[in-house]
Amino acid sequence: MFAFLKKKKLDFDPHCTAYEFAFETIDGKTLPFETFKGKAVLVVNTASRCGFTKQYSGLQNLYDRLKDKGLIVLGVPSNDFGAQEQGSNDEIKTFCSSVFHITFPMTEKTEVSGDEAHPFYKWAAAQKKGGMIFSKPRWNFHKYLVAPNGLLANSFGSQVDPEDLEFINAVEAVLPRA
Repeated sequence: MFAFLKKKKLDFDPHCTAYEFAFETIDGKTLPFETFKGKAVLVVNTASRCGFTKQYSGLQNLYDRLKDKGLIVLGVPSNDFGAQEQGSNDEIKTFCSSVFHITFPMTEKTEVSGDEAHPFYKWAAAQKKGGMIFSKPRWNFHKYLVAPNGLLANSFGSQVDPEDLEFINAVEAVLPRA
C-alpha cells in the first residue's frame, strides 16, 4: 500500500567499517579500502567540468600538507551530477595531473548516488553524518571523512572548501595519533 515506506534491503551491514569496501583505481587495479587502515581518509566525488572543480587545488594542498601525518585523499570521479565528468578514465587522469598536478589516489569513474551507487557511498549515506542535507552527495565535491578505525567521522557538502580553516581542523582532529 505505502511502497515508499518500505525499507530497502541493504547490500552491506550498516554497522561495518569502510574497510569492507573496495574501489577500482583510475588505472584499473583493485583498491581495497583496508589499504588505508590506520589512516584518515577523505573521500571526495569529483568532476572536471564543475564550478567546484577548482577544489582540486585545495585537496592537493591538504594532501601535501597532511599526508605524512596520516591523511589520504581519495578522488572518486563521477558523472552523476550535471553530467560534469564525461571523460574516460584516461582523460580524467590526464586532466587531473596536467591541470591540477594531482598526486593523491583516484578511482575509476564511479556512481555515487542513487540505486546504482557504489556500496561505500550507500554505506556512508546510511551513517547519517552531516545531517539530513549533507549525509549523502547532492553534487560534485561532497566529502566523506573516514577515521583511522574505518568509521565515518563526518560528511561535508560540496560548498565546504578544502582550504577552510574549520574543515582543516576537522580533518586534523581525526588524524592518527603518533
